[in-house]
Amino acid sequence: MLRLNVLLLVALIACALALVTSQHQARKLYVELQREGELAKKLEVEWGQLQLEQSTWATHARVEKIAVRALGMRVPAPGRIQVVPPAPAQENP
Repeated sequence: MLRLNVLLLVALIACALALVTSQHQARKLYVELQREGELAKKLEVEWGQLQLEQSTWATHARVEKIAVRALGMRVPAPGRIQVVPPAPAQENP
């Protein structure tokens, strides 16, 4: 009977240690999950800012202004504009 009680006590202590270890690991993982969630939110905000910046840099007015200032380009006169029709589609035999 004493041997059974000792065995049950050892099993109880092992289960208690496993429970404590499991709870500690769960808490650590939850904290890590919260950190990663905060990082995801920050990255999402940064992504939005980068998209806004990209759209600002690529506006037609800005591209035209740089083309005129840096490259000396200008809008052609209407008589100099030629519309090129698309080539007819060729069938493959």
